[in-house]
Amino acid sequence: MFLVQNLKLPFEHNEQELKQAISRALNIDIKQIKHYELKRKSIDARSKTVIYFVYSLAVTVSDLVKDTIIIDQKNILKYEANVYTLPIAGKKLKQNPIIIGAGPAGLFSALLFAEAGLSPLIIEQGKDVDARMVDIKQFFTQAQLDEQSNIQFGEGGAGTFSDGKLYTLINDKRSQKVFDVFVQAGAPEEILYSAKPHIGTDKLSRVVKNLRKKIIALGGQFKFNTKITDFTIKNNKVIAAISADNQVFESETIMLALGGSARETFALLDKKGVRMQAKPFSIGVRIEHPQSLISKAKYHNFYTDPRLGPAEYKLVHHTANKRSVYSFCMCPGGTVVASSSENGGIVTNGMSEFARDNQNANSAIVVAVKPEDFGSEHPLAGIEFQRKWEKLAFKAGGSNFNAPAQLAGDFLKNMPSRYLGDVWATYAPGVLLGDLTECLPKFVTDTIKLGLLEFDKKIKGFALPDAVLTGVETRTSSPVRILRDEQYSSSIKGLYPIGEGAGYAGGIVSAALDGIKVAEAILQA
Repeated sequence: MFLVQNLKLPFEHNEQELKQAISRALNIDIKQIKHYELKRKSIDARSKTVIYFVYSLAVTVSDLVKDTIIIDQKNILKYEANVYTLPIAGKKLKQNPIIIGAGPAGLFSALLFAEAGLSPLIIEQGKDVDARMVDIKQFFTQAQLDEQSNIQFGEGGAGTFSDGKLYTLINDKRSQKVFDVFVQAGAPEEILYSAKPHIGTDKLSRVVKNLRKKIIALGGQFKFNTKITDFTIKNNKVIAAISADNQVFESETIMLALGGSARETFALLDKKGVRMQAKPFSIGVRIEHPQSLISKAKYHNFYTDPRLGPAEYKLVHHTANKRSVYSFCMCPGGTVVASSSENGGIVTNGMSEFARDNQNANSAIVVAVKPEDFGSEHPLAGIEFQRKWEKLAFKAGGSNFNAPAQLAGDFLKNMPSRYLGDVWATYAPGVLLGDLTECLPKFVTDTIKLGLLEFDKKIKGFALPDAVLTGVETRTSSPVRILRDEQYSSSIKGLYPIGEGAGYAGGIVSAALDGIKVAEAILQA
């Protein structure tokens, strides 16, 4: 097999034209192509007059021509399938591992342990995904927050109620396993080749449930509605986790797949002497535009063609004040969602279903904040920094879980907003228009203003006066890193921090990869 890369065709092409392009690239007769498989597909929309699909394909050719094909190391390569092999276990664990947290890091580490013949126990303070969806809907419609079951906590983790984005910059052989597992659990097959794959919240909830069923079939166990509130430690080694209802779960191998919002557990770890440090993250607002504005800016006169789908964007600007402002977690055809996990605080995020067919596009527009901004050198200072602005946002929104919002035009003019314009605010329970400078640091709002003006130069209309800004976005990544050694253990032996909440990942795939990597190391120790 051969890998044909950078094959570019106008997006209106048909199957025969694609096959002809493959034959030209390999310089063989079209009849000598036995089979081809799509490995990557992206969109090149840099020209205003033509839009291209760009392909990488694994191609099988007949034996008659295989020796005539020239490998050029750029566009034509020998193709070797990336097959993940389960590592051979070293010493046998005395007890089955415990995983605290059922997000992607926790689920994939549990899967690896189960495939290796162990019976991992996954403990999750939130509910299973079906029950969790009921609680989230109640929060959206009635503003009644369950602090243990919400957008942040529950089966699948925070990413379950997002866009289900799967793209990552990490080049890791384990990635193929992650994608294969998702497809086997019901994710769309196109995630295997899309340059920017996503599952969508509507499909991801089913995928997460099927992944749980697979782990159980292999011998794993799940305990939902179970919050770990203590650890038993002897001679600097963990020997058990203890729940709020005094259940004792004994193990010398405990994975901390906590998620970035596990504030009470971070406080517990600090009390137990686990070494942690504050880490940078970003805060800001969600911005909503008509999806048609974004798609037209990128795809020009072709923007209504369904083959292209709703357009995405990724924007960044480095200001003269040495602050960076950038778009984050862009959700085409999506909604802004209430993502609070504590009463008295407002947190926003974005969510899209697989079809991405809602009227608005939304994205976080955020500014990087550093530990020196937090006002304290304590490892958990970033959490208090988040809380401060979340509480101010709660107050600015009317203290009833409505979120504070402002039109982009008014924001740039330093005027509070009173009425919505042509762009509808999708955040539920609802928004209260006003002045977002009341609930964000001045250096953040000043930097966002600079960013909006710069982004408008790249996407005409980005600073649309009626675009809706909703605050506040504070949970872009964990504010804490739980330090770990070369064997991936924390300063308490046997406690293994993994995934995004522990400070070692930045999304669904990277968290899953970290969970797999650490489970491998434990199995091979």
